[in-house]
Parts: sequence; C-alpha cells; structure tokens
Amino acid sequence: MASPIEQFEIVPLVGGDSIVAITNSTVWMVIAATTATALLVFAMRGRALVPTRMQSLAEIFYEVIANMIRENVGSGGRKYFPYIFTLFMFILFCNVLGMIPGSMTVTSHIIVTFAMAAVVFIVVTVIGFMTHGLGYFRMFFPHGAPLWTAVILVPVELISYLSRPVSLSVRLFANMTVGHVLLKVIAGFVPLLGIFGILPFAFLIPLTILEIFIAVLQAYIFTILSCVYLHDALHMH
Repeated sequence: MASPIEQFEIVPLVGGDSIVAITNSTVWMVIAATTATALLVFAMRGRALVPTRMQSLAEIFYEVIANMIRENVGSGGRKYFPYIFTLFMFILFCNVLGMIPGSMTVTSHIIVTFAMAAVVFIVVTVIGFMTHGLGYFRMFFPHGAPLWTAVILVPVELISYLSRPVSLSVRLFANMTVGHVLLKVIAGFVPLLGIFGILPFAFLIPLTILEIFIAVLQAYIFTILSCVYLHDALHMH
C-alpha cells in the first residue's frame, strides 16, 4: 500500500534539479488560477437580468467577499476588494481541485501557505504605515494602557503581530494535510479487506463530503482573517 504521505511529494516535471523548475505543484497552481479565471469570465460574458446558474455562482462569490469586506473592514476596504477576492478564489480552487484523485493539493505544503500568508502580512503592514505613518507603532501599545505596562505589552503585542503569518499558514496547511492523509489511510483499507472493504469505502463518502466542506471553509477562514488584519491596519485597535 502506498504511503499516505506520497501524495504530497513535489515532482519536477521540467527543469529537473535546477533552481527554477516546473513541478506538479506549479502545474496545479496554474490550473487553479486558470480554472477560477475561466469560470468567472465564462459566467459573466453574457450578463443577464435573470442570471444563469454560472452567473449566479459568480455573483455568489462576489457577494460573499463584498459582504466580508464590508462587515470586517468597512468602507475603507472596498479598494482592496480585487486583492481579497483573488486571494479567496485562488485558495478555494487550490483546495477543491486537490480533492480530485491524482491531483496535487498545493495548500498542503507549508511553503505555499506561508508564502501567501507572508504576502498578506507584508501588504497589511505596508497599508498600516501608509495610512498612519509612524503612528502605526501605536498598534503595539493599546491606547489608554498605563505607561509602565509597556515593558510587558509591547513585546506581547509584537510577538502576536509577527506570529500572524505563521498561524495563518499553519491553519490552512494542517487542515488540508490531515484531511487528505485520513482519506488516503481509509482508502488503503478498501482493497486490503476484500469483501469487507465495503465498510471503509462507505465511510469514505461522507468523509469526502466533509473534506470538500473543509476545503471551502478554510478558504473562507484564511480570507476573513486577512480582512481582520486589514481592518487593524486601517483602524488599529
């Protein structure tokens, strides 16, 4: 039986062992971005007052992110809608396409999730300094707190702030990895148990549905936390 970890192996497809190589992870990230773009373009190319199913799906994606920004960032976050929407769609399609047998779940790699989280962290920090200037450093010392507590609060707030990309990336990586490992382990018992393999196979159906739900949920959580961080950058606390 193949190892449940084998599905996460990064295989060079073009370029071999060179520093710049096209891997299965690269291919599936391109597929995810292309599929998301194609879906939106195809769904909205014939916009109608009475939407088709595809147009309705695209509008649902739009409304979900628009409401997320409106509720968690405020009116000042509207100009960042393209970035937040792109982030959500990319993670969503990476997660969902990773459920296809034989595909590659790129969000099961910590380097991928950390790279996205690091970009969010950098973008939010730059926006914070652009909005408040050096006053953004007040982020690390809550307003109204006694001055003598600075020796405690500043390090705590700083560590909490710097840990954002770590917690954001580990949450997505861990959920996607654990779920796929569990599916692979249970699927491995199907051929081993012979006729009794029907039992783990039957369990795979609800588990797969649950994993699809988790794939969507994790894209939503990653995006909404990014909105919360953006709110802090614009309004501080």
